[in-house]
Parts: sequence; C-alpha cells; structure tokens
Amino acid sequence: MILSCSHIAKAYGVDTVLEDVTFNLEDNEKAAIVGVNGAGKSTVLKIIVNELSHDSGEISFKKNATVGYLSQINEFDSDRTILDEVMESKRYLIDMEAELKRMEDGMSSVSSADMANYMDKYHSLSEKFTNEGGYSFRGEVISVIRGLGFTDDEFGKKLNNLSGGQKTRVCLARLLLDKPDLLLLDEPTNHLDINAIEWLEGFLKAYDKAVLIVSHDRYFLDKIVTKVIEIEFKKSKVYRGTFSEFSKKKEEERAIYLKHYLEQQQMIKREEEIIRNYRSHATESEIVKAKSREKRLAHVERMEKPMEVRADMRFSIEPSIESGKDVLQVKGFSKAFPNNPLFNDIDIDIKKGERVALIGGNGTGKTTLLKILTGLYEPDSGEMKLGTNVSIGYYDQEQQLFNEEKTIFDEIGDDYPDLTNTKIRSILGAFLFTNDDVFKKMKSLSGGERGRVALAKLMLSSANFLILDEPTNHLDINSKEILETALNNYTGTVFFVSHDRYFINRVATRVIELKDKKLTNYLGNYDYYIEKTRESTIAIDNSSKSETQVKSQGQLDYKAQKEEAAARRKAENAVKNVEEKIAKLEDELKKIDENLNDESIAFNSAKLNEWLEKKNAVESELMPLYDEWENLTNNL
Repeated sequence: MILSCSHIAKAYGVDTVLEDVTFNLEDNEKAAIVGVNGAGKSTVLKIIVNELSHDSGEISFKKNATVGYLSQINEFDSDRTILDEVMESKRYLIDMEAELKRMEDGMSSVSSADMANYMDKYHSLSEKFTNEGGYSFRGEVISVIRGLGFTDDEFGKKLNNLSGGQKTRVCLARLLLDKPDLLLLDEPTNHLDINAIEWLEGFLKAYDKAVLIVSHDRYFLDKIVTKVIEIEFKKSKVYRGTFSEFSKKKEEERAIYLKHYLEQQQMIKREEEIIRNYRSHATESEIVKAKSREKRLAHVERMEKPMEVRADMRFSIEPSIESGKDVLQVKGFSKAFPNNPLFNDIDIDIKKGERVALIGGNGTGKTTLLKILTGLYEPDSGEMKLGTNVSIGYYDQEQQLFNEEKTIFDEIGDDYPDLTNTKIRSILGAFLFTNDDVFKKMKSLSGGERGRVALAKLMLSSANFLILDEPTNHLDINSKEILETALNNYTGTVFFVSHDRYFINRVATRVIELKDKKLTNYLGNYDYYIEKTRESTIAIDNSSKSETQVKSQGQLDYKAQKEEAAARRKAENAVKNVEEKIAKLEDELKKIDENLNDESIAFNSAKLNEWLEKKNAVESELMPLYDEWENLTNNL
C-alpha cells in the first residue's frame, strides 16, 4: 500500500467541507475521486500533498515513496523554452552524460598509474547511464511533449509567453517524465484535445505505478481507473471496478436512497400533522402527547436531500418555432490567418433534428468555424445558407455579455419574466448554482461561472439551432448528465464542438472531423467514429481504388480484413528490422566498452581516442533508431 487516508476532516470556519474521508491506494493501483463541484475533491489532493492542513484524521505514505502532483492552476514565469523546461526532468541524465564526456575528453591526460582506477569509474558511470535510459531519454522527452499536443515548432516557445493551459501541459509533461511512485492529477485532461487525451490514456494505462485522478471526463476515467472514490455529503465511499461499473452501481443506490428518503419525508410529514392536531385541541393530555412525539421526531436522523429531489434539477428545452428540414448549408468555406491556414474549400450540410459534433486537434479551426457560422468572423471564401425559420442560439464561454450589477437570479429572471422563482432556481441548480449562490453579482463571477450562466440562458432561449463551443467545460458529472438528457430530448438542431468523448457519445448523431484542413463525416457517435478511423488507418493504400467501384459489404469486409492483416505484418516487420539494427549496435557498444577497459588500450592514448571515436559514431547511429522504434511501436 502506497497511500492511506483515514477519517480525514476539513472545515473552513463553520463550513464543513470534509467530514470522514477514508480510502487506501495500492502500489500500482489507478483510482478516481469523483463528486459534484464543491464536494471537496481537489481539497483531498491538496491535503495529501500538504498544501492544505486537515483538522483531523491521518495520512500515511509508503516509506521513501515519491509523489507528483498536478493542480488545476500552474502559473510560472521563465525564460526557458518548452523543450528545456521538460528536459529538466532528466537533469540527472544530462549531468551524467556531461560527466562521461568530460571523462572521455580527459582520458589522454590521465597518468598510467591512475588509469585503471579512472577507467573503473568511467565504466561504472557508463553502465549506470545506459541502464537508466541515457541513450533514449531525449526521444522519450520529445515523445511526451508531442503526445500532449505541442508541435515541433512550439518546442522553442518561452514559458512566460504561454497561456495558462499550455503551462499546465508543460507541468504535466515534466510530471509524467519524473515517474513518481504516486501521481496525483487534478483535471489532467483540461486544455488537451482529443488526440492528446487518448495519448495520455495510453501512457497512464501503461504506467506501472499508482495514480489518483480527479476528473469530470467520464470516458477518460473509464479507460484508466479500477477504483472509484466518491465524495458525497462530506463523506467517502469506495467502489471497486471501472467508472461505468461505478455509475451502474450508483444508479441502483440512488434509486434505493431516493425511495427511503421519500418514505422518511412522508413519515415526518405525517408525524408533524399528528402533532399539529394534538396541539390544536390544547388539552393537557394532548399537549403531552404532542411533546412526546416531537421528542421522538427530533431524534430521527434526517437523510440528506438527494440530487434527484433538489429543486427538480431535470429540465427540458424546446424551440418556440419549428425550422425547415434544411438547417445549414455551407459551400466552399476557406479561412486562414497570417501564416496559419485553417481549412480550405469545406462543405457542411446539417438537417433538422441532427446533433452534430465537430472534433479535431487544437488549432485546427473548430472554434473559428463556429464564429464564422454565427457572424463573428468572415470566411476568406465560400458561402453559407440558413434554412427556413432557422433561429441560432450560440454558446461561447469567451463571449458573454451581462449586466455586471445584476445577480445571477435577476440575469435569468429579467430575460425570462414568465418563469417562476422555482423554475429559475431549478435551471440554475442544474448548472451548479444553489442556495445563496443565485444572488451573487455577475461582476464577482469567475470565467467558469459566467460560462455556466450563459449556458443556462441559452437553454431557455427559443432558438431552434444551437451552436455550442465546449458546453461541458466547468460542469460536474451530474450537470453533464442533465445537459445530455436535455439535448437528447430537444426537437431542434445542435452543432457543437467538444473534447468530452462521453458527452459526444451520448449526444451526437453524427461526427465531423476537421483534420488536415478538410472535413470528414462519420454517421454515428464517437464510438462509431473510433471504429471507422481505426479501419482507415489499417488500410495500406486506397489511392488506386475507383470511387465508383461497387462491391458487396461482404467483399469490403473481407478486403478490409486482408488489408488489416497485411498492414499489421508490414508494421511488425518494420519494428523487427529496427530492433535488429538496435541490437547489433548495442552489441557493438558493449564490445567497445570492453575494449575501453582493456589495459592495452586504456593506457594507450592514441588507441583510446580511436575507440572513443568509434563509440561516439555508434551512439550517433543509435539515437535516431530509438526514435524510429518508438514511433513504429506507437502506431502498432
């Protein structure tokens, strides 16, 4: 066991955040901490790493365990470049490499009497350098930086010129390369596009040490964790299994809890009615009976109000006017910024009732395309046509115009005067504004809170074509589920950008991928998109196929299977060839090191320099092979 948290409690004045949080983590276990926003998930991580004190309870670690922590806020200023900063995670190897070079350069000046001892030290250091990945660490660093979404031309960017999200990615890269015994990650998929999230999934699945994650990304959690620690009502409960298994079990528990809660509420209501009746008679006997029942009722342990009952947080949205069948037609859109062409000659056709997800890597132009559709940007070329009676509602968390002096409640109520106070609270509750939160002034809200208010207002609008840019950012898992249900029941049309694959899977009826400046359509949800893109990457070369060629599905399936097998064999052979070259060169290095330890060479400066030159040549040949091997195996 690497971590033990026992009965952790934390309060801020009279506000108790955590009351009894208890869980353990084994050496190579991967677990998630989940709960609604404000449940105390991030607080638990901060207590574990001693950024926050706890009021009671115990935390213990395995002896000599190393701990790495990624928080949601990672601000630092430095003149270092991205590559230099991440490379610092391998400082001990860089220093070892420099020491080996220094020793090699100094061999010719070592006396014969000292040479044997000198070579022993050199050989020992060289062996340690090799065993700890000295010949592959640069490739490993570059692989991680690329995996987290940085392009090669961004490696030289200075840290103090990066956005907050980019700085977080740099911190994550360093942390992954440090390889601590326990990784604590707070919302690690924020600021990552889908490709980078998938890369991180693969890294963490292969990570042979313990990982504890706080995340609202359900798809991500489902791929990685085998234990879920839920914080609810200030206490923790541990569930074994995947996130999907947790969700199923939790749903069953919710139904049971809700039944018991409603039964208790009926009992309390019945008792209170009896007590009122007794008191209404005002006789001494009846008053005694009333007091007796009041006493018993006071000792009843009241169940917390479950989420399902809180302000009836489920809601529905309906357009006030029905659009025509054709909602949006785009022909020949192109857009480029200086030295940054985004997309070229793309077409889009969206019909009434479709829920279309637009996906693609960071910087491909997804948000720019939405801004063109909503009139915020102009395309360089192409034309757009909206269908009959189409009314657009646009959500962009960076473009919200509010009356800064209004409260959240008034911002909704003034725009929708027909809503009852209960309905307003219901909508705001679904977007995480409860109790006195609804009376916060707009000017005091964070960016995420403002985004949630804007989303709530949009859900109430009469628009029949919703265009949404990352609508699930800043929502917890329960709120995402509420939004998913609302959109799935919506009779209008939805076009949205999201990196939340679980959300895309639940909502999308079609996926459009923006890649290499072009759009590709997939007539299904995210799982369907994954299935089809895997098939396309397996195919060797379809350029010779005639687009008009008609074949049966059986023939296509058979051909795809043959192509898959052939592509697999080709990839495996390529890996095998590189591995053979690496093995041969590593054998050469081993023989060179043996010769360098030979006294007849070690004490002969001319021969020594000759063998050192051979070693440098072999190492120079090895380095690109390690990179090639890594790229090939990643694509298997």
